[in-house]
Amino acid sequence: MQSYPDTCPCQINPTAETTDAPLSYQDCCQPYHDAFYNGAFYNDEVDKAGGIKAETAERLMRTRYSAFALVKPEYIVKTTVPAQQALLDVVAIESWAKETDWAGLEIVEHTPKLGKRHAQVEFEAYFKSPEETSGGLEEKTQAHHELSTFVKVKNKANNDAHWYFLDPTVAMTVSQKQPCICGSGEKFKRCCGEYLG
Repeated sequence: MQSYPDTCPCQINPTAETTDAPLSYQDCCQPYHDAFYNGAFYNDEVDKAGGIKAETAERLMRTRYSAFALVKPEYIVKTTVPAQQALLDVVAIESWAKETDWAGLEIVEHTPKLGKRHAQVEFEAYFKSPEETSGGLEEKTQAHHELSTFVKVKNKANNDAHWYFLDPTVAMTVSQKQPCICGSGEKFKRCCGEYLG
């Protein structure tokens, strides 16, 4: 059985000066990861599994960060908008997650509503990298700053909705006048195209 950290990876913030007690992995991101790995993720069984789905784009961002830190590449793929999932390289995601020494997450700002179905999360993901000094090698904490966009996709069969990450690094051949990749029924340029352009 795999052991997990007491503090959830998304709760570690190396720049915070707060004394608030961080949540444990068990009380934070683990239920979302477990729902996925138990086969009850983003399908009709999610309600049977206690309704575990990201309620907000920020919550999804946190579960994705923890999935990177705990090397859960399948979770990263399945929480990306479905039209992009087959274009992701699971082996590369896993390799990058394993090679990175994750040091924490800071949510800079969460904009929960952009238009009808989009949200953005600005964050800094901290990682440690070796740096040469006059006395040898030292670990230095660095930050990756990003403004990520998420889309809420509604399942037409059961009218349930889930948040997904829109990956701007995925090369897609979608014209601005085609139906949007999120399945909204709108033209790409008026929907997700605004955030992937």
